[in-house]
Amino acid sequence: MALLLEGHRIDNWIDGRRVPPQNGNYLESIEPSYAKAWIEVPDGDAADVELAVAAARSAFEGPWRQLPAMARAGHLRSVAREVAEHAEELATIESRDNGSPIAEVSAGDLPAVCEMLNYWAGAADKLHGETVQISPGSFNFTIHEPIGVCGIIVPWNSPLAILAAKVGAALAAGNTVVLKPAEQAAASILTIAELFDAAGMPPGVINVVSGRGEVVGDALVRHPDVRKIALTGSGETARIITERSAPLLKQLTFELGGKSPNIVFADAELDRAIPGVSTQAVFTGSAGQVCVAGSRLLIHASIYDEVIDRIAKHVEASVRLGDALDASTSMGPIAFHEQLEKVKRYVEIGQKEGAELVFGARFGADNFAPGDALGNGYFAAPTLFRDAHNDMRVCREEIFGPVTCAIPFEDDDEALAIANDTPYGLASGVWTCDLKRAHRFVRDIQAGAVWVNAYRMIHWAAPFGGVKDSGYGRDSGLESLRGYQQTKTAWIDLH
Repeated sequence: MALLLEGHRIDNWIDGRRVPPQNGNYLESIEPSYAKAWIEVPDGDAADVELAVAAARSAFEGPWRQLPAMARAGHLRSVAREVAEHAEELATIESRDNGSPIAEVSAGDLPAVCEMLNYWAGAADKLHGETVQISPGSFNFTIHEPIGVCGIIVPWNSPLAILAAKVGAALAAGNTVVLKPAEQAAASILTIAELFDAAGMPPGVINVVSGRGEVVGDALVRHPDVRKIALTGSGETARIITERSAPLLKQLTFELGGKSPNIVFADAELDRAIPGVSTQAVFTGSAGQVCVAGSRLLIHASIYDEVIDRIAKHVEASVRLGDALDASTSMGPIAFHEQLEKVKRYVEIGQKEGAELVFGARFGADNFAPGDALGNGYFAAPTLFRDAHNDMRVCREEIFGPVTCAIPFEDDDEALAIANDTPYGLASGVWTCDLKRAHRFVRDIQAGAVWVNAYRMIHWAAPFGGVKDSGYGRDSGLESLRGYQQTKTAWIDLH
C-alpha cells in the first residue's frame, strides 16, 4: 500500500474510510524547510466531528467493546507491524510536514511508535480490578471499565509519537477515539489512520478529523458523546477546554508546556553536562519545539564562564541546520511561519530586557548562502543568552524554539528557589556528582520529571506529565491507563 504523495489532497478518516470534509474546504500544508505548500488537508467543522463521534460511539457500543482484551492487543500489534513496514514513508511525511529532521524521526520517533503500540498491547489484559475485604457477609470487588468515546488532541511537534502514547492507551483500555491533529501538521496523523484499517481494526475505533482548533477542537470538546478529552498543547488551550467542557463534566488529561530548569553544579561532569544542557535539552532536532526543553540554564557561578564558553564551542561543532529531509541535518526549521515570528519576537524581547547574546539571533536566509533554496524556510539558529534574570519574560514564558537563557547562582538554596520560581512544572535537569544533593533536588523540585546527569529521557513505560501550569494526568506507563478507565464497585450480599 502506497501512502501519501506530494501534491495530493488527503481526506479525513471516519468509520474506516476516507471522507471529504462536509464543507468542501481544505488547508494547504506548508513544508517548513522551503515555506511551500506540498499537500492539502481538510479544513473541517462540526459536521465532520458529528460523523466521527457517531462512528466512534457505534464501534464502542458494538464490536470493539465486545472484544476480549487479547483481541484488542492483537489489533494493536498488527498496527505496530504496519507502521514498521511503512516507517520510511511515515518518517518522510512527518519530516516534510513539521520540519523534524528525517534522521531523528526515522531513528527515534518511528521505532518508538512501534514499541509503544506493542507496550499497550501487552498491557491490555493486565487491567485488573480488586477485591475488598469488608465483612464475611458480603463480597466486594471493583471493575475497571472503558470510558467510551475519547477525544484526543495532538500537537504539531511530534504527532506520531504522541498519537501512539495516547491512542495506544485509550484503545488498550477498551475505548474508541476521535483524533484531532494540529492543522499546521496533520498529514502524518491522517496517513497513519489508514494503517489501523490495514491492520484489521474494526471501522470507527479510530477516526481522524482535521481542521482548525477553534472549530473542530471546539466541536469535539462540546460534543455530549465524547466523555474524555486528552490534550498535549498549551495552557491557554487547556483553560478553554476546561471551561467549555465543564457543563458536560468530561474527564480531562492535559500535558502542557514548560519552562524547565537545567541546573549545573560545580561538581558536575562537564563532558556529559555540556551536551545535556545544549543539544539534548533545547538545541534539538526539533529546533527547541519540545515541551520539556531545558530553556532555563542555571549554572554555578564558579564555573559559569567555562560552561558558557564550552556550550558555544559544542553547538558550533555539533549543530547542522538544514533541510529536514537531509540525513545530515541535526536541527530542522521551525514548524510554521507564525511560530517563527513568535521566536523572533522573544529574541528581540531578550535583547531589550538586557540579557547578553552569546550566539544566535539569526533567522531564515541569515543562516544560508545567498541564493540557497533554504533561505525562504522557517529557520532559527540556536540562540543563547547569558546573564539573564529569572524575572525576565524570556525566562518566564514558554518560547517553544531554540532559545535558552543562562542564569548564574551561588548555592543550592538559590538554585532551588530559581528553579521553582515559575508557573510551570513539567521537567527539570540536575547535573551533580553529589548523591545527597541529587536526592534533595529530586524531592524538592516542583516538576513531573527530574533527570539527574541526563536530560530528555522519555520512555513509554515511565509515566510522563506535569504539575502546576504544566497540566495534570499522565501519559505513558501503566498509570496512564487509569486515565482512560472508570471504576465500578460491586457488592454481593452473601447472607
